Amino acid sequence: MRQLLHNRHFLSLSGNGVMAVFSVLSYSLLYRLLPEADMGNWVFFQFAFLLLDTFRTGLLQTALVKFYAGADAARQRCVAGSAWYLGLLVTAAFVGLNLLVLPLARYVTDAGVLMLLRWFGVALLLTLPFNVATWVLQAEQRFDRILYIRLLNQGSFIVLIFGTYFFGQLSLLSVMYAFLFGALVTSAVAVAAGWAQLAALPRRTRATVAELFHFGKYSFGTYLCANLLRSSDSFLIKFMLGPAALAVYNLPQRLLEILEIPLRSGLATAMPSMSEAVNRGREQEVAALLSKYAGFLTLLFVPIILGCLLLADVFVGLIGGGKYVGTEAAMLYRLMLASALLYPVERFLGVTLDIIGRPQLNLVKVLLALAVNVAADVLLIRLTGNVYGAALASVLTVLSSLIYGYVVLGRYLPLHLQSMLPLAFDDVLRRGTLLFHKLLPTRS
Repeated sequence: MRQLLHNRHFLSLSGNGVMAVFSVLSYSLLYRLLPEADMGNWVFFQFAFLLLDTFRTGLLQTALVKFYAGADAARQRCVAGSAWYLGLLVTAAFVGLNLLVLPLARYVTDAGVLMLLRWFGVALLLTLPFNVATWVLQAEQRFDRILYIRLLNQGSFIVLIFGTYFFGQLSLLSVMYAFLFGALVTSAVAVAAGWAQLAALPRRTRATVAELFHFGKYSFGTYLCANLLRSSDSFLIKFMLGPAALAVYNLPQRLLEILEIPLRSGLATAMPSMSEAVNRGREQEVAALLSKYAGFLTLLFVPIILGCLLLADVFVGLIGGGKYVGTEAAMLYRLMLASALLYPVERFLGVTLDIIGRPQLNLVKVLLALAVNVAADVLLIRLTGNVYGAALASVLTVLSSLIYGYVVLGRYLPLHLQSMLPLAFDDVLRRGTLLFHKLLPTRS
């Protein structure tokens, strides 16, 4: 049990699980406690803020992990300091933009847009330190500390929401204050504990800053296009079928978070190991790690997906409430689950392109998926006249992205996807047998 609690895979899974649970909990609370208009404005702010944060996270996260993991201590400090420098530049640019557009607030009547104009610069500034700390800790594979950061950030937000509701002060503005205060506390702890490595800022070099930027500009494009890919269905459904259809379609997408928990955990633990292997010139090990993680996650997805297929109606009623029971939501969920079995291989092919220093090819991969998704959405929604067209389009999107990634990555690494599942199954069987023998009582 002690080994399990200190295992990096378990800690990464716990961190992502905590994020998912707290996200569902906070949204469930706010949906019940806030008026519909205020809740809609809060969702708008969150969506817009995450889109703005894409410029920073997309530029720096993958680049920092790639160049930090496996490097010597001096190189790590240089990379961390250079990442801080770029992060501060991007954040300062947004704070300056916020100051420029702030006078326009007097002409804005929409509450959601008004809140965004007033607070996006402050929010980006307060979240920078704990974001950098999370990226550094991911590169160091200290998922226990990442778990503490996420618990503190999400936990403080929920406690503050409860507190303002208890004292009868809950409003859209108080939710904003709770968000900002939680970010401030989390960033202060991350800096004070030394996890953010703010002291490494003077160790930056012009060459390393340029290295991170030139790598990160491609990963930023990938990150931005991936976000657009996730939201393209929503925009097209809203304008082609209406907001009611969008609400039905978004519910099973939320339920897919069940699969995102192990997938994000696997990616978080694999990236530092793969980066270390690349930095030390071990290409065979990179291919082996890809096969190991993607194969294991695919095997793990099989029983999870089967269970979700059987309980689709239950999950829809549990999360969405009775008004969504009997709609297309459950069948949409089943269609999405069928294509989700390809997620581990498809996602790892893209990440590996970044890790081996080919981020431009991963950008092309995501652009291809975005183009296929938009074209297939328009065509299939017109043909079917309902949201099932968008679900079928998602299947084509994943297939096209997977095929492209496999063909391109095969030029640089020895890939054998046909042996991925058998190797993963043998590894699981071996580990299970070893664990079984350890748990057997020893004879006296």
